[in-house]
Formats: sequence, structure tokens, C-alpha cells
Amino acid sequence: MRQSLQLRLGQQLTMTPQLQQAIRLLQLSSLDLQTEIQTILDSNLMLERSDELPELPVQPETLAAQTAADTSAETEIGAASTDNLPEELPVDSGWEDIYESYDGATSYSRGEDDEWDPYERYTGASESLRDYLYWQMRLTPFSDRELEVATAIIDAINESGYLAVPLEEICQGLPDEAAVTSVEAEAVLKLIQHFDPQGVAARNPAECLLLQLEALPEETLWLAEARQLVEQHLDLLANHDFNGLMRRLKVSRETLQGIISLIQSLNPYPGARLSNDEPQYVIPDVLVYRQHAAWRVELNPESTPKLRINARYAAMTRRNGQSSDTAYLKNHLQEARWFLKSLQNRNETLLKVATCIVGRQREFLEHGDEYMKPLILRDIAETLGMHESTISRVTTQKYMHTPRGIYELKYFFSSHVGTSDGGECSSTAIRAMIRKLIQAENPGKPLSDEKIAKLLGTEGIQVARRTVAKYREAMSIPSSSDRKRLV
Repeated sequence: MRQSLQLRLGQQLTMTPQLQQAIRLLQLSSLDLQTEIQTILDSNLMLERSDELPELPVQPETLAAQTAADTSAETEIGAASTDNLPEELPVDSGWEDIYESYDGATSYSRGEDDEWDPYERYTGASESLRDYLYWQMRLTPFSDRELEVATAIIDAINESGYLAVPLEEICQGLPDEAAVTSVEAEAVLKLIQHFDPQGVAARNPAECLLLQLEALPEETLWLAEARQLVEQHLDLLANHDFNGLMRRLKVSRETLQGIISLIQSLNPYPGARLSNDEPQYVIPDVLVYRQHAAWRVELNPESTPKLRINARYAAMTRRNGQSSDTAYLKNHLQEARWFLKSLQNRNETLLKVATCIVGRQREFLEHGDEYMKPLILRDIAETLGMHESTISRVTTQKYMHTPRGIYELKYFFSSHVGTSDGGECSSTAIRAMIRKLIQAENPGKPLSDEKIAKLLGTEGIQVARRTVAKYREAMSIPSSSDRKRLV
């Protein structure tokens, strides 16, 4: 085998670290971007926020005057504080009883925590249903055995407020020394069912509604009939069999309507209002507003913080020498420039895409969902000369604030359905038409999916019944049988 040398020319596409960083910044949401920027600021000394005010040098005469003023103020405060003090203090007196704390501003009792925030308790996590029930349990005079049963029952209550485990299994799971009978467990359960929120610890929807009806005043109109309906004929109400309900309860249509209104005022999920989920806030990346008959698009300054390179540290990199400190500063300076360039590219790309979307969906911004035009990623990519993957990254988890509300950029992209005249209609516009038809329907005779498809056909939109059902379910709208109401 003979060895030889050969020269070959070729091209190869590689992902440089700068390109990887630019792509990663492009797909970050505003909250993730804030976290990424803070991480870079903590690790790279060359970067700083341009909105931070620089520390101005204090003149010697100013510092001396300020010190003298502070000293005189402390003297006056000390004199005022000690004028009314007794010469001899009682042995059992405390320092806080005589001397008033002073910190130069309003005094707060902070305890042992120097980082105490007077607004912290207003921004803490919301109280869960289980913690709320535990608090009420501790206020109830339970014995030790009853307390263990009550704790086990509260642990078995789900987020909706229902008892998810049979009472017999709860008794079997207790320790042997705390064994209780079913009668004792039922008595404890009855006490917990009178806790707030009303209807908690119910074993089924009927019991939940009955607990809430029992808490109403006895003079409430149609209370007895509502109890009878919930106890005996709740299945007929679920099936919207109003004629059967009128025969069983022997009431008129107007009376039945009042009974159903009373039941509908109850909450079938009592634990839902005490959710432990933290609220998720959306920070829009783009602001859209109308000015002089034209739509303006700009980036949200709150989601795009301004960064700059520290001039003092940047000047140190121009020193002569090959020391390790100089090389360290130069590396950080290069990384800072790359990050600023990637951040600028992200903002420019986001602004271009948002401006193009607003230009395509101008009728939606002016008239509503029914005027949404069909749009896909390829349309924006061809207009801006970018790749579809770039458009997909820049529209993911990015939000636009418009006069009609806050929308994710993905909301403006939708499939289309052909019309009778050869045109196209956006699926978002079709969903808006379906919602409009359902809102205007007769509650006693709601429109079926087949009827809705025919009504859309008269408007030139050819859709199948199953397509209408799919769009209706996507909007969480019940079927025609479930939407039927007693007129």
C-alpha cells in the first residue's frame, strides 16, 4: 500500500458559537430573555445596563456639609428623645418600651430579619384549599381521635373540593390505636362539610349542591323544589329533559325556570376558587397602536433592556502587554460584543416579523376575528427573505399588544378553507362566525352542527359538519343538546 498526499477543496457549514447564541436568543420568551441577560450581566464584567445612573463623585465640601447636617440632626433627635426620660428605669422595663427606634425614615417593626419587606405578604403564594381547611380544623373543638380522622379526610379532598377516597378506605388507613367506627367518621365528615367553602368534602355533585342549598335561608324562593330536584331528578336536569322535570315536580314552565336558576347559582366545584396556582403574567414583546390612520409597530422597551459595554473596563484592554489580566478582559469584551450583536439581531428580526404580520392582518385589527386572513409561516418567510424555521422561532412565546388585546404571534397564523367563489377563508374567521351564530341562536332550539354548516354554506364557506364540530370543541362550546335551555 503506497502512501500519498492529496489536496482537496470543499465547503462545510458549521454552527459557530456566535450563531448558536443568536439562534438561542431568538427563540427565548421575554421572561427567559430577562433571565439570560441577568446571567450574562453577572458573569461578564464588560456589560452593564445603560439605564442605570452612574455613581457621581462626591465633592469634599459637599461631603463635609452633609456630615455636619447629619450630626446636628442626630443631636436634635437624641435631645428630643431623652428630655422626657426618667432618671431611674424600672428593673422589668425593656429597651423598646423607653427608646423609640429610628432609621431616618418611617419606623417598621422588622423583628430579626433585616431584609423585611412590608409588601411581601401581599405578593406571596396564594393559600391552598388544604391549608384553608387545616386552619378551620384547628379552630374546631375536635378530640385527638377526631383530629386524626379530620386530617385524613382533608388529605383525601381533591382540588375541586370533593372527597376523592371512600370514607371506609380512610378509616382503614388510620393507625390501629386510632381506629374509629363508620358512625364516628361520618360525624367528623359532617362537621368538615360545614367548613368554608360551602359544599366542600362532598362525595358527589348532588351532595355538593345539597350542602349549598342547606346553607341558604329557609325563605329562599323555590328552595324546597330545588332540593327535591337535586335529590331525585338530577339526571333529568343533566339531560335537559325539561318536560320530564315539569311532570315529576308538577310545576309550570316558569316555576321550573326559577328552580333551575337557583341551582345554576350554586358552585359545583367549591375548591376551584382556592387554587394554589401562581398567576402567570404575560409581558408583550411588541406594541401595536394606530396613529394618524396608520398602524405603528414598536418593541416594548420593558422587555428589551438596554445594555452597553463598560467604558472603563474596555479602556483597560488597550493597554500594552500580554498579561493574563489583559487577555481575560479582551475575552470578556469579545463575548460582550457578540451578545450585543445577537441581541440586536433578535430585536430587528422580531420587529420585521411583527410589522409584516400587522400589514397582512390589518383588517383583523380594525374589524375583528371575522376578518382574519389565512396566513402561514411560508408567506412571512418569502416576504422577508428568511427561512421558515427562523419565523417559527421568532413567533414562539412572543406576544403582541394590540387595541383588541394581547395575542401570541402564532395566533395570526391559521389554516384556510376554500370558498365557493374560489377564495380562501381563515379558520380563525370561521370559528368567529360559528361563535356568532351560536350566540344568536334560540336557547330553546339550539343550532346543530349540520345546521351551522348549512348557514356557513349560504355565506360561501364550504365546510363539513365534522369540521364545524372540531372548531366548536376547540372553542369549548357544548353540543346542541347540552346548550338547550328552558325558555
